[in-house]
Amino acid sequence: MHSHLQAPDSKTGSNSRSGRLKATVLGAFAVSTKLVAVSARLIVISTSLAVSYGAHADAILEGERFNPVTATQGMVSTSHALATEVALQILKDGGNAVDAAVTAGFALAVTQPRSGNIGGGGFMLIAPGDGAAPEAIDYRETAPAAATEDLFLDDDGNVVQNRSRFTHKAAGVPGTVAGLALALERHGSISLKQALAPAIKLASDGFIVPRRFNEGLEQARERMTLWPATLKTFYKEDGSAWQPGERFRQPELAATLQRIADQGTDGFYRGETARLIAEEMARHDGLITETDLAGYKPVVRTPVHGTYRGYDIYSMSPPSSGGVHIVQILNIMEGFPIAKFGHNSASAIHFMAEAMKLAYADRTQYLGDTDFVDVPVAGLISKGYAEELRGTIRAEKARPASEIKPGQPAAYESPETTHFSVVDRWGNAVSNTYTINFSYGSGITVAGAGFLLNNEMDDFSAKPGVPNAYGLIGGAANKIEPGKRMLSSMSPTVVRKDGRNFLVTGSPGGSRIITTTLQVIMNVIDHGMNIQSAVSVPRIHHQWLPDQIRIEQGISADTVKLLESKGHTVVTDSAMGAIQSIMIGEDGTLYGGADPRRSTSSAMGF
Repeated sequence: MHSHLQAPDSKTGSNSRSGRLKATVLGAFAVSTKLVAVSARLIVISTSLAVSYGAHADAILEGERFNPVTATQGMVSTSHALATEVALQILKDGGNAVDAAVTAGFALAVTQPRSGNIGGGGFMLIAPGDGAAPEAIDYRETAPAAATEDLFLDDDGNVVQNRSRFTHKAAGVPGTVAGLALALERHGSISLKQALAPAIKLASDGFIVPRRFNEGLEQARERMTLWPATLKTFYKEDGSAWQPGERFRQPELAATLQRIADQGTDGFYRGETARLIAEEMARHDGLITETDLAGYKPVVRTPVHGTYRGYDIYSMSPPSSGGVHIVQILNIMEGFPIAKFGHNSASAIHFMAEAMKLAYADRTQYLGDTDFVDVPVAGLISKGYAEELRGTIRAEKARPASEIKPGQPAAYESPETTHFSVVDRWGNAVSNTYTINFSYGSGITVAGAGFLLNNEMDDFSAKPGVPNAYGLIGGAANKIEPGKRMLSSMSPTVVRKDGRNFLVTGSPGGSRIITTTLQVIMNVIDHGMNIQSAVSVPRIHHQWLPDQIRIEQGISADTVKLLESKGHTVVTDSAMGAIQSIMIGEDGTLYGGADPRRSTSSAMGF
């Protein structure tokens, strides 16, 4: 174990117990019709199997939306209660935060196929409880060796959009299995086989379908059922979707996971599974080969580090743009009295939106895979550059996006995603975000292997200046090159205070990941919110282009009018992100915040 993590003394871990299960948020395990009292609070567990997980944010008991889960020994916050439960059990059995995170990652691949995955990739941030430097594991997908810069262009040089989204060419070489295995190898105290056991059981024995699972399959039916293997894997024999309350089994996925348990990463990147992936590609003019799979390697990176009002911010470095721009925006915001303005006031939103515009403009110009291009990270996150950008913001008037161009940082130095956060009894923290890009990725299931392929190649810049599916403009730094990692917005983040882990957070949401994570940090530091309130309150987003502030419901009409009077275009749209967060009190008490925007989310501790 190559790690600073405080951890159990042996591979089996300690069986000691201290404390008890404190609470669950939007739990999904009971079948009774009762309200269950947990830790002196009433929590809705379920009204029946048929509607388990089905409540939306506005159905949460009054007050519960803003009260965090509390615990003393360990906390897990994920987007699916079954994954939370099995990861928490790892902590209760004496495992550390990485053990629990890897277990959760594999469990989500079973219970939440629309976003949890082994066919995609992501980033993990690991922050030891003893104050040692955090470490980032980059297991982002890579472009296959046969990929070319003009892969998604027609003969006239125009982008063929669906080619990068719903074909076999849309898939990058998956990194999740290798990344989770590397995290366990470097910092874990249990074996890969142990971490996979709950996921294999969930795939083999099945689990009760929640309403969100059923709704997702119905919404994606048109593109999912185009592919025989997807139809066979995720729908019934008669083509209908699995209904809430029914048991859904995935025997092919169970067999795939068992090969990983038996053979390690070779059980995915070589042998039977690699052959099935390569054959799937060959049948449909895809690019990934067995050689691509065998050559895939995750990378250990140094997180981006900044400060904000006396707190240390650690977040994901390139090829994610998330950490760079969270720190950049916080640097700009540090010069404004945000707490004095008040949460989601017109003044606060105005300055946040103006800072977001500047950061997203820089994203188009400078961000890419640092193994291929020079990214001026130090310049982009410097306080001096933030001061320069801050000087361009006018208090009384919005600056049109057409007037904003990428800035001049110092010289170069040598949308359906899943996030989960874990803290163990030793204070070790893990923040992990991974994805297959769209909900259900490309919609293509590897025949015989039971899992969906990502469509992450759409995150490359198919052509400079042409937006991707999230409206993000790309440049030459993010062009397609063989073996290159595509740019991401995923932002697993850990905030420290006086060298101690304080806040563990991150979110799904495509281009909104950065601003969602940013606002939770600001809600805690600037506005003094508890973690559940910080997660639950309405959010805003601006990404330079399109030139509009996107808001969730809950922002007052008067505030919107004030923003419009400053020249902003304000658009109310659907909920943004599904952030899973944990706060650590000075006395070591753990506070969990599960996002009510995703009805299956849960935070549990003991």
